[in-house]
Amino acid sequence: MKSPQDLLKDYKAKRNFTKTQEPAGAAPRAGKAGRGAFVVQKHDATRLHYDFRIELDGVLKSWAVTKGPSNNPGDKRLAVRVEDHPLEYGGFEGTIPEGEYGGGTVMLWDRGTWEPIGDPHEGLDSGDLKIRLFGERMKGEWVLVHMKGRDTKRRSGPDRENWLLIKHRDSYARDKDALTTRFTRSVASGRDFKGIAAGAAPAKKTDVPAEAVWHSDSEKADQAYETSRNLAKAKKGKAPAFRPVQLATLVDSVPAGEGWLFEMKYDGYRCLAAINGDSVRLYTRSGLDWTEQFSALVEPLQKLELGSALIDGEICAFDARGRTDFTTLKNVLSNGGRLEYFAFDLLQLDGKDLSKKPLIERKALLQELLGKSARRDPVQYSSHVTGHGQKVLDALCREGHEGIIAKRADDAYRGERTRSWLKIKCLKRQEFVIGGWSPSTKRKGFASLLLGAWDGDRLLYRGRVGTGFSQDLLMEMDARLQKLASRKNPFEAVPRERARGVHWVKPELVAEIAYTELTADDILRHPSFIGLRGDKPAKEVRMEKAISLDDGEAVAERLGVRLTSPDRVVYPGQGITKAQLVAYYEDVAAAMLPHIENRPLSLVRCPQGRAKQCFFQKHDTGGFPEQLRSSPIAEKDGEKKDYFYITELAGLVAGTQMNTLEWHIWGSRLAAVEKPDRLVFDIDPDEGLDFSAITGAATDIRDRLEDIGLKSYPMVSGGKGIHVIVPLKPDKEWPEIKAFCRALAAGMAEDEPDRFTANLSKAKRKGRLFIDYLRNERGSTAISPWSVRSRDGAPVAVPLGWDEVPGLKQANGFSLQDAAVRAKGKDAWPDYFKQRQKLTDKMLKAVGAEVGK
Repeated sequence: MKSPQDLLKDYKAKRNFTKTQEPAGAAPRAGKAGRGAFVVQKHDATRLHYDFRIELDGVLKSWAVTKGPSNNPGDKRLAVRVEDHPLEYGGFEGTIPEGEYGGGTVMLWDRGTWEPIGDPHEGLDSGDLKIRLFGERMKGEWVLVHMKGRDTKRRSGPDRENWLLIKHRDSYARDKDALTTRFTRSVASGRDFKGIAAGAAPAKKTDVPAEAVWHSDSEKADQAYETSRNLAKAKKGKAPAFRPVQLATLVDSVPAGEGWLFEMKYDGYRCLAAINGDSVRLYTRSGLDWTEQFSALVEPLQKLELGSALIDGEICAFDARGRTDFTTLKNVLSNGGRLEYFAFDLLQLDGKDLSKKPLIERKALLQELLGKSARRDPVQYSSHVTGHGQKVLDALCREGHEGIIAKRADDAYRGERTRSWLKIKCLKRQEFVIGGWSPSTKRKGFASLLLGAWDGDRLLYRGRVGTGFSQDLLMEMDARLQKLASRKNPFEAVPRERARGVHWVKPELVAEIAYTELTADDILRHPSFIGLRGDKPAKEVRMEKAISLDDGEAVAERLGVRLTSPDRVVYPGQGITKAQLVAYYEDVAAAMLPHIENRPLSLVRCPQGRAKQCFFQKHDTGGFPEQLRSSPIAEKDGEKKDYFYITELAGLVAGTQMNTLEWHIWGSRLAAVEKPDRLVFDIDPDEGLDFSAITGAATDIRDRLEDIGLKSYPMVSGGKGIHVIVPLKPDKEWPEIKAFCRALAAGMAEDEPDRFTANLSKAKRKGRLFIDYLRNERGSTAISPWSVRSRDGAPVAVPLGWDEVPGLKQANGFSLQDAAVRAKGKDAWPDYFKQRQKLTDKMLKAVGAEVGK
């Protein structure tokens, strides 16, 4: 290895420092092989490129990335190894004079720190350098791969080498590259190339100074960052904006295993506090500005002198027994009294987004910020307990509290409902929409309220509530109901005896209801009114059912499948574990098995979870549990290979044990493998098309099939598009099936060439929809109904009714919880397996099918 002094000889030999502003570089100091600085400089030289640099051995090891970094793991970006640069170069932004080496404008495009995955020197020498980046734009795991000769020693001299910069698949990876198009200005000054070249003043000050990034010594970096924080406190700026809050999934038991922390579940209003010095805005969970309603908390938040911060928490009031109580809170808001704000998360601090940091780190920062709060101050840090979740729940339930929230300690913050946060309640409580009221003969006001919850565009009746009202509340409610009077029944259906004499209202009020249980028809038993919720739009009220959580292991044990590492997280973004995936498949088995059983299968397996390497497997290579069966099927060359198949829930569990995240099915079953019993038309859009183009195409395919006598059924794929599926009585063989589907797709493309194509080429797909008929040939597969997808968010392929298709906005909108509830509810395809339709010669002729083409 060269000495530190020799590392910069090539850099200095190429530059005339009397003409260029580039740093000459002090003598490089010996560096550690651990975490260091990294920078990306966008360089508008002879050819625009991005210079990627990492600190190692006291210098910046450098690569010129011709097209810039991509967060799509499928993109392999050429990175040409260039000479080492001095550490000071990491702060350089300006213009190199024309005629000088590298003449052109240089922009600081990204900066941060990096750490090696393994030994960095070995990675550099072998041509396989794996790294983890903590930048403002580039994050997560990446790899630099030498394009050839990976087993030979790399040249350490100035000669250039061709490498590839590739994003590893993790929570920061995206299927579509947006890094270089989304970020076009300097990360340091906010200027574009024109502003830098003109020497314009920086567009804005950054919250984290370069010094905080470029100190390799972590203590000095911490000091620099702390200095920037103190400066930010003294300056007034824009208060943090509202962002969607993370929501917890209702489950029926406390999660087991390590990595969970447990907080009290408060009975109040969720609230985001956006603070900037004396400016305080308080937002509800849906983004309503309720600063005026919660004005009693503004001054206590101002006194904290936090600078700029975005805090997540709950606003509560205590009842006479010292418990947070929603009814008491409503009274305090109406009549005055003491409000409390329990802060449990810190999303932003002095302009720095903290949402990607682990929860335990965010809470530690929050506790430090609120550490000076006195015990009786209205703003309090919400503490937590690590482990012992069941004991915590039991103790809180005995004291009459609402329950607990379980949170994964190492997860980022996501503004959606996830399984990283779980809620376990002592009593059953939910929100319902008020759709009508029945008059009373015994008291002023009403006798009871009729309640419902939305299921798509349908308001489903869920029962009546007549207790929990004071006389004052009855009169107040009566006045509000009169203003919402309507002649129209808002419910899809109400039992005749319950509808008699009812006064209907517009479904705009949301009530929180306590109850003992639900009947088999999802009607409330022993409901009691808690209060009105003004913080949630009525249209967002859905029936929330507790998802089975800790029985995944029990299910596997009962079925004779050994489930190893049940608590291993397979979907990091949602905190979904292997055991929870098993529990999901138990929930949907009755709906899924009729579609998947006794079919040849292909599996998408992800041994290290969704964020790591996944692969497609269709042959049984041995070592699988016996419940995941296999059967020999002849390949095109006549050789027989063993294909997977399942017959029962145990097969789904066995596949999950072997890290299967996606289940893909043939169009035929083993009993008649040459005669398909289903057709699939997969609508695959070009990038940028609105989803309405996909829904329109689905209904067009349905109509064409109906015109020739075939009934079809829609399914969102959990990916980008919609599948239109046709059940058949197995009769025709694969050549006829493929010919029919190809001809129908080609006919659509011929009739409307501006909308459709039947050509697989992406170049031919520009601005159009590809009607993928190729899933209808022997050996091809399509995603099974109710299968989870190995995509961010753990979306599910879900069957739909045709009446639901026009209102769809996306194909990946159903979570595990959504799908589990839906699978146990009304069947979207009630007559699917009753169909006895055949593909006839007349139908083949009608579309102009040419068999064997």
